[in-house]
Amino acid sequence: MNYLTVEKLSKTYGEKLLFEDITFGLEKGQKTAIIAKNGTGKSTLLNIIAGIEQPDTGQVVLRNDITISYLPQMDNFAEDISVIDTIFDTQTPVIQSIKEYETCLILLEKEAQSVELHERMNRAVEDMDRLQAWDFESKIKEILSRFGISDVFRPIGSLSGGQRKKAALAKTLIADTDLLILDEPTNHLDIEMIEWMEDYLTRANVTLLMVTHDRHFLDQICNDILEIENGNIYRYKGKYDYYLEKKAERITNETVEHEKIKSLYLKELEWVHTSPQARTSKAKSRIQSFEQLKEDVNRKVEKQNESFHVQPERLGNKILEINNLDFSYPHHVLLKDFSYIFKKGEKCGIVGKNGTGKSTFLKLIMGTLRPDAGKITAGQTIQFGYFSQDGLQVQGNKRIIDIVKEQAEVIRTESGNYIGASQFLNHFGFKYEQQYTYFEDLSGGEKRKLHLLITLMRNPNFLILDEPTNDFDIDTLNKLEDLLYHYKGCLLIVSHDRWFMNKIVDHLFVFDGDGKIKDFYGNYTDYKLAKDKALRLSRRQEKEAKPVEGKPKTQRVSNRLTYSEKKEFEGLEPAIEVLEKEKASLLQKMNSGAGSSDDLMQWSVRYQEVENDLDEKTLRWIELSEKDFN
Repeated sequence: MNYLTVEKLSKTYGEKLLFEDITFGLEKGQKTAIIAKNGTGKSTLLNIIAGIEQPDTGQVVLRNDITISYLPQMDNFAEDISVIDTIFDTQTPVIQSIKEYETCLILLEKEAQSVELHERMNRAVEDMDRLQAWDFESKIKEILSRFGISDVFRPIGSLSGGQRKKAALAKTLIADTDLLILDEPTNHLDIEMIEWMEDYLTRANVTLLMVTHDRHFLDQICNDILEIENGNIYRYKGKYDYYLEKKAERITNETVEHEKIKSLYLKELEWVHTSPQARTSKAKSRIQSFEQLKEDVNRKVEKQNESFHVQPERLGNKILEINNLDFSYPHHVLLKDFSYIFKKGEKCGIVGKNGTGKSTFLKLIMGTLRPDAGKITAGQTIQFGYFSQDGLQVQGNKRIIDIVKEQAEVIRTESGNYIGASQFLNHFGFKYEQQYTYFEDLSGGEKRKLHLLITLMRNPNFLILDEPTNDFDIDTLNKLEDLLYHYKGCLLIVSHDRWFMNKIVDHLFVFDGDGKIKDFYGNYTDYKLAKDKALRLSRRQEKEAKPVEGKPKTQRVSNRLTYSEKKEFEGLEPAIEVLEKEKASLLQKMNSGAGSSDDLMQWSVRYQEVENDLDEKTLRWIELSEKDFN
């Protein structure tokens, strides 16, 4: 069933073409991601589909009986409206009845003895019964609790950027909608929140269209990718690895085709220069064909990324030592007795919920904050490169190229060669003509990228990066990953981008809150698997520790396999093998580009079921294998 059709859509801003004559459709149940470089019209396309902007040409056709919920990058909430009125602003009877019920619950916590409130609550419960709204209310309860939205009567204008994002997401997800449109939904969220939303959207029976640069998030949810490039749109019916493979094939084919056209163009150019301009229809036709060839030759063909790697300054034996570090704000402990000695070439990631002290830890290392106790000692050869969330401070309104040349005219690469500042900027997406743009005219994302490039080009030997992936497109992220993967100095990164962390770091500091920091050797996926295993074992032990009614509690638990556990263990290996084969088969189907949208939906749902079952059985196999077989 077709939900959305985009027909021959075109849009320009000034002289800049965003996209031209693009056409695509969305079927019921499809979960589709749009990816493109920054500034190529992703958000504009979503705004047009949502009816907020108008295209230059073309049309958007939506099925008449469907409802849409849209999360833009920037909300337009009225600052003085309460959080609860913002989230429940729809006038549908079910939503209004749930809003009234939730309001009564909150007010009764403060005024439990109020007879008037109890009568109001009784009316709200009757409305909920009449509208059969309880299932929907439980869904809303899950969303509100996960987003940590508590003081719902405060004005929306008093919230932080992260809190506003959560309120906007809650409002979007709460709406009982057919088509969900999300623009960068993971921005300002911590990893735990992103993982919950991943699971929620995977399970949700909804048609989804979203823009995201979070590749792990994209890969878990979507099996259909649309890419905007050079004003055109390309579709890849598969997951992110399939997209990478097929895009590489497309670029190779386009390059070969472009070389053929170029060769033919040179031959035709020779004919045009040497042949008399006869007024025959045959000659006119050939000249017209030549003009078309000329246009095709001048068409840009994307090249495969060329990589180069910066050379950090020499690093001595003593790097950075942290001894018994404490830091607190009033009533909020962030670090407690933390010690660590960094080693050469170490690449560490920092993860944890928002507000647990990740950015504060970096500021302590850089000396912009003083610890309450403890000591931080840097080696004499240390040259820090610090990319903070505060942004780049520029005195006066200068051009990009002038700002960069104030730092360095050339950058030394790992190979020992030097490249110019302008070439370095061009590699990371600041085209040569754009380098003469004034700093104040850059977008927020472009300013962050320039800040990061200046940090890198100083050739530091200890890089500290605080959320370096925010607002960057996937192309920039891939180039940054390649540079950091080959970086020879020390690296300390705070990021919620799991794909990025998995590729770059091999060691994690996990900020658990209340000053507790775990030291985990491995990447984020390793940590998540270990955390899930520990959680499941803990729950199982709690369950086993509860005494059965009428039976005394067992004082000693044997570590020997029971007969039934032996049988279970013997059956797990073949079961795991079958699931691994099914998982591989499903992945191959999803990446094949074959199958209808319904097939892709079914394969995706089954893939998630198999993956969950496989994790469960693997963890159980590990648990049983640690017991005594005799």
